[in-house]
Amino acid sequence: MRSVLWAGLTLECLAALGCTSPAQTTDLQTAETSAATADVWPTLSPRRQTDPVVERQIDALLEQLSVEEKVGQLIQADINSIEPADVRIDASAWLNLADEFYAAANARNAGTYIPLIWGTDAVHGHNNVVGATIFPHNIGLGAAGDPDLLQRIGEVTALETVVTGQDWSFAPTLAVARNDRWGRTYESFSEDPTIVAAYAGRIVEGLQGPPNAPERLRNGRVLSSAKHFLGDGGTTAGIDQGDTVSNEAELARVHGAGTAKSYTVTATF
Repeated sequence: MRSVLWAGLTLECLAALGCTSPAQTTDLQTAETSAATADVWPTLSPRRQTDPVVERQIDALLEQLSVEEKVGQLIQADINSIEPADVRIDASAWLNLADEFYAAANARNAGTYIPLIWGTDAVHGHNNVVGATIFPHNIGLGAAGDPDLLQRIGEVTALETVVTGQDWSFAPTLAVARNDRWGRTYESFSEDPTIVAAYAGRIVEGLQGPPNAPERLRNGRVLSSAKHFLGDGGTTAGIDQGDTVSNEAELARVHGAGTAKSYTVTATF
């Protein structure tokens, strides 16, 4: 989004050079931006609507949390101090570890607590666990040209993730790789946004279950997190975590295609 901000600042500077007053500049910029972007971003109509009862429960819970507890909700602790032998443990050992964390989080004697949720990078199968099914990475799945396959992969990945005690997958990656020098091109389904868009919803439904379906987030399903940041596949010179310089229309059409269900997807496989 920094590229959009820079574009706005440039418009303002150019207007100032033309001796336009600050008030006129603001009005001009607002009008031009509104006209230019009116049809850029799709209007989404989520099939799963907000539940007022749940929202009230969340508000009540937040009122009870201490500052420390709120900060804790923003921290994703990373298990980064392990030995090589630790990655060879079987599924039951992973489950026992998850149960221990869950029990520790629930063993508080006072105050309000929120149960621990363990997230994992199950991006092409539950690839952190020995014995799990490992599927081709995104670049290979994109070449397969099969959205139905992506949904089935999501279902298998979710089931094997649940077996080891995790409830949350940091997937799918919806980056649209536009430069082969980017060191993470293998995490992108395609440089073609229509293919990314065709895959995105299907793998999310595989992981979570279809929206409003009874099995959603139950019976072997996990939470899904589309990632990473908008435009991460289009950085200048392919520098990882670099700057993506783009106009807003391109940002929406190319890099935002995978997050917008209302786009008309006409991918040809």
